[in-house]
Amino acid sequence: MGNTAINPASLSVYIDHTLLKPDAQSSAIARLCEEAMEYGFYSVCVNSQWVAFCQAKLEASRVKISAVCGFPLGAMHAQVKSFEAAHALDQGAAEIDMVLPIGLLLEANYEAVAADIRQVVHAVENRAIVKVILETGFLNDEQKRIGCQLAEQAGAHFVKTSTGFGPGGAAVEDIRIIRAAVSASIGVKASGGIRDAATALQMIEAGANRLGTSSGIAIVNGFSGTAGY
Repeated sequence: MGNTAINPASLSVYIDHTLLKPDAQSSAIARLCEEAMEYGFYSVCVNSQWVAFCQAKLEASRVKISAVCGFPLGAMHAQVKSFEAAHALDQGAAEIDMVLPIGLLLEANYEAVAADIRQVVHAVENRAIVKVILETGFLNDEQKRIGCQLAEQAGAHFVKTSTGFGPGGAAVEDIRIIRAAVSASIGVKASGGIRDAATALQMIEAGANRLGTSSGIAIVNGFSGTAGY
């Protein structure tokens, strides 16, 4: 079913324009910022090394900076994650996309998972949005639900599907599961393998409030040809 409220401009503001490759160089990060400004994307999503660089490029714009934290494994110590998050915030980040400790979730050490998320949330409390990456490709449906609930209980503002570096990526059914697992006040970010307008719109209809993708330009440019829209 088409969503008549969505148009290319409104679709752009769902998008965190993303470049997280380990070989990314300053020229590519500069282009990412330029594209985000040109297309009106909500944010650029980068590794923390690039936050200050992006801040200088974007200071005259409305584009925000999302910095990943504990990325892509989630296995760093919570104190290290919280330092990275706070430092990124000091450098100009407005949002933190952290990876929860996947192994601890898989072994049902829920107290430790919640504590890990809570430490990052407290490090940037009232100053930045925290999105918790579940890495859904490692999880069954019940573990996805529990991960979402732990993130909300720990004070996170968003739950997010994937890093793009793990198995699988965003799936429409996962978005439905995640959306149902958290309250209406918690955002849902679909990330990993979203490369065209049709997929992007399916994610939004399933309940995503934000899209993490390196294909934002193709998505927005392909919008007008999407059947039903």
